[in-house]
Amino acid sequence: MKMLALVLSGLLLAPTDATPTGYRAQVERAREQRASTLAGPEDWLSLVALEWLKPGETTVGSAAGSKVRLEHAPAAWLTLHVDEGGGVSVSSVAAGTTANGHPLAAGPVSKADGDAGFRQGSLVATVIRRGDRKYLRVKDAYAKTRVEFRRLNWYPVDPKLHVIAKWIPAATPTTLTIPNVLGQVSQAPSPGVAEFTLNGQTIRLAPIQEEKNALFFIFRDATSRATTYGAGRFLYTALPSNGLTQAGTVELDFNLATNPPCAYTPYATCPLPPEQNRLTVAIAAGEKRYGSRTGEGE
Repeated sequence: MKMLALVLSGLLLAPTDATPTGYRAQVERAREQRASTLAGPEDWLSLVALEWLKPGETTVGSAAGSKVRLEHAPAAWLTLHVDEGGGVSVSSVAAGTTANGHPLAAGPVSKADGDAGFRQGSLVATVIRRGDRKYLRVKDAYAKTRVEFRRLNWYPVDPKLHVIAKWIPAATPTTLTIPNVLGQVSQAPSPGVAEFTLNGQTIRLAPIQEEKNALFFIFRDATSRATTYGAGRFLYTALPSNGLTQAGTVELDFNLATNPPCAYTPYATCPLPPEQNRLTVAIAAGEKRYGSRTGEGE
């Protein structure tokens, strides 16, 4: 998993304006920035395909019979070959396709080219790894999900759910078991827990840290049954007041809680909340369910 820093760059730090009016305005601006980012030509709304690259050949194009059929691709855009060791190579490629700014030719796919993506018109296809598998992920600037996007749905801003939680550092090395929507499970280090009280109930949430200056909380709460995305939500925060290894405080602004990419597209590979972060209390703040998508278990 990689932290979605580019997606949520405007939501990382809790707003700092102490006045109710100023605080609400800052949250609303952050929400507008999130919608603008999501609507970008290479963001989550542009996803149109996710294909497990099994050993053998995978054909990609607009022609009938293509393993990955894409409306805006050449009839025969790409043929990718995966060997028994997991190595990916290009068997054939349509003219005009580039990778890292140079024409893509038949041959082994370097990690740099696979990460940067194969580009053709409105399309970009990248090779991603999830667990021990490789997948082809395709984005299209003309994706219906992007073209028809209008807005995100949010709870009204509630300053009471901008929480200053107690930070309790882990006394010994701790890991969280993080499942994902592909059915895979990974272990991720967790530096401690954030503890706070809501509606008379003491709550603890455990984050992971994928980037140096942020914590990443994956959680599910009682609102997931009806008003928020069924599989859970994400919350990114700044580091605790005294660092990760010392007791202190950490700001949890649930008004900035967001949906994972899987709320908008079936072609994302989202992490799901660890057992510790599946709450019985309702946190009625942040982003609501998008469109008609529900979530895991619904």
